[in-house]
Amino acid sequence: MLMFSKWAKTRREWVVGNRRRLAVVRVTYVSLVCVLLAASVFAFLPRIQAHSDKSETQQTIADEAAVRKEYADKVSKTYNFAFGKGNISTPGNAAVQGDTFLEPDAFPTADYCGHCHKEAYHQWRQSLHSNSFRTPFYRTSVNILIRTKGIEFSRHCDSCHNPIAVLGGGLTQSSIVDRKFDQDGLTCTTCHSVQKLQSTLGNGGYVMGVPAVLVDENGTRIPGLVPDSEILAHLDRHSKAVMQTFYRTPEFCSACHKANLPNPLNDYKFIRAFTAYDEWQNSKFSQRNPLTFYQADFTSCQGCHMKRASNALPEPGAKNGTFASHRWAAGNTAVPFYYGFDEQLEKTVEFLKTGNYLNVDLFGIRKSNDDKLIAPLGSTAFTLAPGEVVQAMAVIQNKNIGHSLIPEVRDLYEAWVEFVVTDSNGKEIYHSGFIKPDGKLDERAHSFTNRPVNTDGVFVDNHKVWTIHSVAYDNSIQAGRSTLIRYEFRVPSDAKGTLTMTAKVNYRHLRQSYLNNVFGEDHVAYPIVELASRSRTLNLGENPVSAPDPKDNADWMRWNNLGISYLDQLQYSDAIQAFSQVVKLRPDYADGYTNIGLTNIEWEKYASARGGLEKALELNPNNARALYYLALVERRAGNSDAEVEDLKKVLAQYPQSRDARRELGISYYQQRKPQEAMEQFEALQAIDPDDLAAHYNLALLYRRAGMKEKAKEQSAKFVTKKIDPGAPTYSLDFLRKHPEISIESSPWHVHRDAPHAEAVVAGGEH
Repeated sequence: MLMFSKWAKTRREWVVGNRRRLAVVRVTYVSLVCVLLAASVFAFLPRIQAHSDKSETQQTIADEAAVRKEYADKVSKTYNFAFGKGNISTPGNAAVQGDTFLEPDAFPTADYCGHCHKEAYHQWRQSLHSNSFRTPFYRTSVNILIRTKGIEFSRHCDSCHNPIAVLGGGLTQSSIVDRKFDQDGLTCTTCHSVQKLQSTLGNGGYVMGVPAVLVDENGTRIPGLVPDSEILAHLDRHSKAVMQTFYRTPEFCSACHKANLPNPLNDYKFIRAFTAYDEWQNSKFSQRNPLTFYQADFTSCQGCHMKRASNALPEPGAKNGTFASHRWAAGNTAVPFYYGFDEQLEKTVEFLKTGNYLNVDLFGIRKSNDDKLIAPLGSTAFTLAPGEVVQAMAVIQNKNIGHSLIPEVRDLYEAWVEFVVTDSNGKEIYHSGFIKPDGKLDERAHSFTNRPVNTDGVFVDNHKVWTIHSVAYDNSIQAGRSTLIRYEFRVPSDAKGTLTMTAKVNYRHLRQSYLNNVFGEDHVAYPIVELASRSRTLNLGENPVSAPDPKDNADWMRWNNLGISYLDQLQYSDAIQAFSQVVKLRPDYADGYTNIGLTNIEWEKYASARGGLEKALELNPNNARALYYLALVERRAGNSDAEVEDLKKVLAQYPQSRDARRELGISYYQQRKPQEAMEQFEALQAIDPDDLAAHYNLALLYRRAGMKEKAKEQSAKFVTKKIDPGAPTYSLDFLRKHPEISIESSPWHVHRDAPHAEAVVAGGEH
């Protein structure tokens, strides 16, 4: 009893002034406790309980609050409140309970947690979260921001990359904060101290609590460090302190895996940066969007990036012999390559090469002297002769990624199609998407990237995001969609035997020019990973029908993906022809008819759309996707009540459908039902706080209802978030200066580059 009375007395001292000494004290202390517990564990349990009483907890909280106030007062005296008094994280959105600074020493170190959670610590140490702040790739960009605009602007980035620095008040001129925590980036207790989420705004949309690793018997969080013995004696209370139900939701990830560039950062206006969360929410994996082309079981962000596996090291957090991965395997090969984290690099490459994320289909060919589409290849007989000019059609399907290819900072990553044609001797006839001798990607390659530009019509290099005013083009493939890429080459007049076409999707993190900016041009080559590929052999002469490859989609799906590609490239007639092939092969497939209806709607042939949609509903009367599009047809036909009923049926099945909420709000607005319209637009904002239609319509509705302040707020948000009508001129200026890639801004284009004559480095894994 004497030992635990002593601990109760000194715990407040640890909280107030001796946190740093715990690591030294713990080894001797825990050894002694373990001996005593082994001798008489049951005798001590009630005594342990006695020292977690309410008065003790209240005193600890009071002591913690006093320390925090003293620290906050000290920091506030010299802190640059550039964006308003009390705004400690702007231009980021990070918040903290109590709305004031939180001393960095309040966060237990990762080493402290790793004392017991060995597997979690081992995985975390090599992860991107652990290295979120210190890498030269991140530092290069953020240091330019600091030198250009000031350290206070880096709060925008570090609200996610280094929350302790932001909430500790370290990002100010002449900071008094000891930045020793920089090496740990996102530690265990940054994520596990988040107590609440803001709406899915991103840019650090969380509310941080004072870190705690234990709660008392009433569930009250106890700030500060505690001995391991206390945690081991109260594992349930430890779990309540460090876990929240929402940690397992995609909304938790949205706090940082969604970003925008706000006016305080760029002195311009709101610009969307990346929206991985929104892309997931609109994908088939969320089961929140009725308009996806395909369906799948629910899968969260954690379901892909935190897959459970057997733990090799002791891990109290494991369940039934498996542990949720804390290495968050995704697409970043650069960081583990740079630090020599071989295990993390191996796991990342393994993740990327799973083989089920993308589908590459060499779908068909056209001859220059014949408009006939020869497709699908393998299922259609044809002839090919020397000297003919051939247009090959490669369809890339984003099959099982819950977000776009590429997500997030597309201007830094490289994913592209490498297309090669060789003769029977292996001689190269055509090559697009090669790596040049200087390590840079062929400029004319079809890459899944974007090109942000500034007011001078110049590509925004080095990730200077505060200078972005427009995006010249964005060739990413959204989740569940496909893109068609056309390559044109001439069959040599002396060719004999066969030709082999190969299309690969390659990936590199990061692009070579950015690596050059970080390290200079003389640096080791960074890994290139092949994500997916497909080859087809063409005979010079007769090409009979062949057996399908097991890796290929069924022919009806191949046509469907082609139709999706045509639709996104605004080739409506071709899209309808492709979808017509789908229903010919699969007359029972309701979505095939819906796709025909959708194409007619986008083509503004509303009357023609009705037949396909009604056929889809004949096959599946509750098909929410067909009901949604039929509602749009009913609106054009003036059938307002039918329009509303269809949308209500959609929302009954998909209450978080952004599109259905938006359209039903418009329907009620047109019916002069302001209250009902207001409810729909408010519900839409709860799903997507950045929806322009919601801002615009709520500004009108609030004003008419006499809610002037709310109307003013919504109007201001609409003004800053709407597209600047002058911004496209910057894109046009950029495209004029770069004719070699200007065709990438056109939805429909053909790669007709002459065969590459220089020695090249073949794509694939390096």
